[in-house]
Amino acid sequence: MSDQLAAGTGAPAGDPGPAAGAGIGLRRIDHVGVAVPDLDAAIDWYVRVFGMRCVHQETNHEQEVREAMLAVAGGDAAPGGAYLQLLAPLRPDSPIGKFLDRHGPGLQQLAYTVADLDVACARLRERGMRLLYDRPRRGTAGARINFVHPKDAGGVLVELLEPAGDRSAPPAG
Repeated sequence: MSDQLAAGTGAPAGDPGPAAGAGIGLRRIDHVGVAVPDLDAAIDWYVRVFGMRCVHQETNHEQEVREAMLAVAGGDAAPGGAYLQLLAPLRPDSPIGKFLDRHGPGLQQLAYTVADLDVACARLRERGMRLLYDRPRRGTAGARINFVHPKDAGGVLVELLEPAGDRSAPPAG
């Protein structure tokens, strides 16, 4: 599928659109991911400059990142609010390390919460979208995740996530 956006729609060229059938169960924008070389320095900068609050940190060995979720200081980012996710590589040859090497620090992904990740993935595959993983993997705080290939999503890496409280996450590995 082409990287080009369909004229005037903002959707990837060839996108089947709403007429193709039911939605995929999107609930909300969950977070925007930003790749950073130094997690601690980035947290400090967002707190100092924008007054954001760090509400969660973890090391995710399966995704090869140290990560933090930040909320706007005046809000609790839940329910329905979105987070800023900072992602720092555990190794230079990890996916985020490679992203930083190719693109430098910056926006890396847009994530949506879905009602049922298995249903969302099946519907997207039916529509010809390529997903990065055959089976969901473990994401932040035990969420189940998968990604739509950026070449099928207008150049944007789209993360789909089902929070751990909705269904138990598969074992990491």
